[in-house]
Amino acid sequence: MFNKVSIILPNKEFIADLYFWLFEDEVQESSKWNGPYYARPTTELTKEEYVNKPLNIEYVYQCIPKSMYIIHEGQFLGTLHANWVSEETNWMEIGIVIFNPEYWSGGYGTSAFQQWVDYIFNNSDLHRIGISTWSGNVRMMKLAEKVGMMEEARIRDARIVDGKYYDAIKMGMLRSEWEVQNDHKTCDN
Repeated sequence: MFNKVSIILPNKEFIADLYFWLFEDEVQESSKWNGPYYARPTTELTKEEYVNKPLNIEYVYQCIPKSMYIIHEGQFLGTLHANWVSEETNWMEIGIVIFNPEYWSGGYGTSAFQQWVDYIFNNSDLHRIGISTWSGNVRMMKLAEKVGMMEEARIRDARIVDGKYYDAIKMGMLRSEWEVQNDHKTCDN
C-alpha cells in the first residue's frame, strides 16, 4: 500500500496544531465520532503555555508510544493512540483521529492506521490489538476491517449518542492473523 502519510513521534513542531484542533476549533467535527467514549478535552493552559511546556513522550509498552502524529506533506492531520486492555494477555487497543474533515474518506486514515498496526506488531511481542467503537461510526468499523480486524463483539444498545441507542462494537486482530495477512515472519524465524 502506498503511504499517503507519515506517522511520527509527537514533537514540538506540531504541538500548536494539536492545540488548535483540541481546544480552539469551534466545530470539533472529529469529536462527534468519539461517541460516548471520550468527552471533549479541556485545558486550563493558554496556547503559549501548552506549546512551551516540556514534551513528555509516554510509552505504553517496550517502544510503543502512547500516541503518534499523522503528517501529510508537512501538515498535521491527527493522532494515533494505544492503551492497554490487558497486560497479562498482551492485549492492546488502538485508535485514530483525523481532525480535519477535508482529509476524511481520502485514504489518509487507512494509510496511517495500517502503518500503526504494522508498527505495533513489528516492534513488540503483543498477541492482539483491537478497537472499541459504536455502531454509528461506520467509517471506523470499515477502517478496522481494511487493516484486517474482524468484529468480535457487539453489545446491543449499549451506547447512547445524541439521545439514540447504538451498539458497542469490539474489533480485533491476532498477531498470527497479521503475520498471514502481511506474509511476515516472527523474530524467531
